[in-house]
Amino acid sequence: MIKMNLSDLFNDVIDQESAVAQLQKASENPLHAYLFVGPKGSCKWKAAKAFAAMIMANTNGDDNQERTTNLIVKGDHPDVIRIEPTGNQYRDDDVQKIINEASRSPIEGKKKIIVANRFHTANETAVGRLLKTLEEPPETVIIILLSEIIPKNQITIASRCQKVQFNQISDSAMRNWLTQHINDPQSIQLIITAARGDIDRAKDLISDPNIAHRYELWKSTLKNLNPEGHAIATSVNELQGAIDEAQVILADKHDREIQELLDNEKQLGINSGARSQLEATHKREIRRFRSDELEFGFSVFATMFQEQLRASADQGSLQAINIIKKANGVMRRNANEKLLLTSLLISLSELK
Repeated sequence: MIKMNLSDLFNDVIDQESAVAQLQKASENPLHAYLFVGPKGSCKWKAAKAFAAMIMANTNGDDNQERTTNLIVKGDHPDVIRIEPTGNQYRDDDVQKIINEASRSPIEGKKKIIVANRFHTANETAVGRLLKTLEEPPETVIIILLSEIIPKNQITIASRCQKVQFNQISDSAMRNWLTQHINDPQSIQLIITAARGDIDRAKDLISDPNIAHRYELWKSTLKNLNPEGHAIATSVNELQGAIDEAQVILADKHDREIQELLDNEKQLGINSGARSQLEATHKREIRRFRSDELEFGFSVFATMFQEQLRASADQGSLQAINIIKKANGVMRRNANEKLLLTSLLISLSELK
């Protein structure tokens, strides 16, 4: 039997050479807690699975290594647990799931690995509840926190973990990856622009037939911006309609995932109770998708004004860029989408 090359486990972790090297070395003698920090779509979850597979291989020996690795990669291994917040942020009940899992022994091997995704959303109370588990973890447990940033209320938590930094995927690395899936250079450049370093979004955009249409719609909206109220309302409806249409692809994916879960439960004769958590995940994905689309459109606007600035010193263009930056900040605070778009278009139209 040919022994699996463990270094190949990180092949899908793109443009993160430093993090991969750190994790490959750490897998030989892993610590009790790790904090993976980096932007959305920087392959943190893929790296966590590869790291877990290497740890399992090093601690459990070669028996059933291929089976173990395949289960981990698919997210089905009983000793590699992924935790997601049930809402927009980790609350006490969500952190209690981590604590409960940490108190249980591994089922198949010598180690249990708990991966808590989006931990940067944890509120202060939830962070405090997890602190003791991180300070006094069971010897059989490794906890990996996946975060986009380290908030001020998590500095103490971060000090109890080994930090692994993930960076936004560069345009060149994204281009190299996309050329393996697409032949059209124009489509590749458009996806790079729309994905903004997020490999997960780039994967979704590959199968999106209307990304070019939305790009042109954002451009024409700004180019033909009319300050009249009815015109602003029409533009907002057109932009939201285009995002709604793009969201259908995501909705179809969600339907398939729900059906797959139901089929598995029927085959096993159980009701796992996982549907509610999956539906909560889908709601988060929809919110993030729409935020990504808005960020994409705002970046199109900003690029157009930046081009005007390069052509000539224009105070209005500089003001517009600052308005767009503020809109981005408001959007990240879960603002009402229609009101945000309306306010932005009105503000930009007043500069014309």
